[in-house]
Amino acid sequence: MATLPLFPLGTVLMPGAQLPLQIFEPRYVALLRDLLAGQDERSPLFGVVAIREGYEVGDDGVRALHPVGCAALLTQAAALEGERFLVVSVGTDRFRLDGIDPAATTPYVTGDVTWLDEPEGDDLRVTALAERVREQLLAFAALLGQDEPELPEDNRLLSYAVPQVVSLDLPDRQSLLESTDTESRLRLGLALVRRECEFATALGAVSPPPHPPMNLN
Repeated sequence: MATLPLFPLGTVLMPGAQLPLQIFEPRYVALLRDLLAGQDERSPLFGVVAIREGYEVGDDGVRALHPVGCAALLTQAAALEGERFLVVSVGTDRFRLDGIDPAATTPYVTGDVTWLDEPEGDDLRVTALAERVREQLLAFAALLGQDEPELPEDNRLLSYAVPQVVSLDLPDRQSLLESTDTESRLRLGLALVRRECEFATALGAVSPPPHPPMNLN
């Protein structure tokens, strides 16, 4: 078990995905300053966990958060006027949120977490599923008239990349994040892309492509 400062959000971060944030709330400004101050000794990592309902964790603590989150590595930070900051992070590894650290004295929440393994599944099935996912994502982009997306060569990262091409709601994204291995995640991703393709064909309209939004804390 490890501890990780938490940044609860109304979205799901995937490994390999970028997360731009505008930070201005005092507790998260404190989190950012602590990350920057300690980066000579450790990587500036924090945990992104999706909030089940609403916009705040409140008194419900861990019960208000989904059980699986993704660590975010701080890669860029720029100071603005009035104690505001623009930061960019990238998703790294999944973790299970086991609880809230009661000994933490910081204004932000610190979680007790367990890092999750990344099993592949059956090699032959993973290879076949990855090829079908690539085909479906390219077909979906063509259906929308989008430029051909740049898809990861790595099958594990591809399994997480579906929401970068297809607009998915939070429960679908969380289900992808919580999938236990690459094979099951690719299988779910394939079903989701096919569903969205069917919607687009039937309705003649789809949601706009999902560009990374600027999340406000």
